[in-house]
Amino acid sequence: MKEEMVLKFIKEIVFLFMTVLGTLGNIFVSVNYMISLLEGPEKKPIHLILIHLAFANIIILLAKGLSKTIATFGLRNFLDDIGCKIVIYLSRMGRGLSICTSSLLTVVQAIIISPRASGWRRLRPKSAWHILPFFSFFWILNSLISVNLIHSITSTSLNISQLENGDNYCYFSLESQKTKWLVLPLMVLRDAVFQGAMGGASSYMVSLLHKHHQQVLYLQKAKLLYRTPPELRAAQSVLLLMLCFVFFYWTDCAFSLVLSLSLGNNSLLVNIQKILALGYATFSPLVLIHRDELLPECWHAQWEKLRKCLSRVAVQ
Repeated sequence: MKEEMVLKFIKEIVFLFMTVLGTLGNIFVSVNYMISLLEGPEKKPIHLILIHLAFANIIILLAKGLSKTIATFGLRNFLDDIGCKIVIYLSRMGRGLSICTSSLLTVVQAIIISPRASGWRRLRPKSAWHILPFFSFFWILNSLISVNLIHSITSTSLNISQLENGDNYCYFSLESQKTKWLVLPLMVLRDAVFQGAMGGASSYMVSLLHKHHQQVLYLQKAKLLYRTPPELRAAQSVLLLMLCFVFFYWTDCAFSLVLSLSLGNNSLLVNIQKILALGYATFSPLVLIHRDELLPECWHAQWEKLRKCLSRVAVQ
């Protein structure tokens, strides 16, 4: 009994910590890149894509993380039927947007660092606003894929004797299984297409970074000073972000497959799968903050504003 209470307490803390940390991290990243996009001399497409990715992560954390955190704390049936449909719909939408945006981020970054003689260079976005049609396409695509949830999800506050066991607070109705098998191939096709593009662009960037590394070694042997261009450093950050995505996505898929094939209800595996489902949305902003050194830049900018304000007061 004590062990169950301790495990329940740990689960509550983990879900709460991941939800709060991920939400604050994504808000910080989106605000930081938004400021640089509005005030910076150059409107970088990558910054706009990262803002959209952070927004998709916030949707996942608020829809999936916050609701699971509330359910973990023992508040059952806290959502009515409409609330249940909205939460699960937004969770599915956020996941799809995250996959599509991560793929777009990788492809655009690969185009940006491609050599000038390469044919891919001609596809480079001339302005950050040229990315907006892709966002519209992602929203329309994922809203159409997720629209079946409006009729398939039911709250546990209703009669659950006719429902299939699903989540702590929402259930998939048994009548929706036929629709499920129609929508599932579309989800698999979407994930395969966008992850295929992500994998191809990542491989291309790895080859370019390897060539760049060989040039750096040559210059070091020749005792010449060389500084890594910001585009290549950004490419390294994107590759690290994609490794984070691949790890959480495929481990989540592996645990989901094991749970679907297992006969019994293993609560430990279920909780691990739920944590993995929130992993990318939680830790991807931390990767960006660390790699792009956003915190030191933010502190430096705030310090400069404070110093100028104090100097004006002193003059007056």
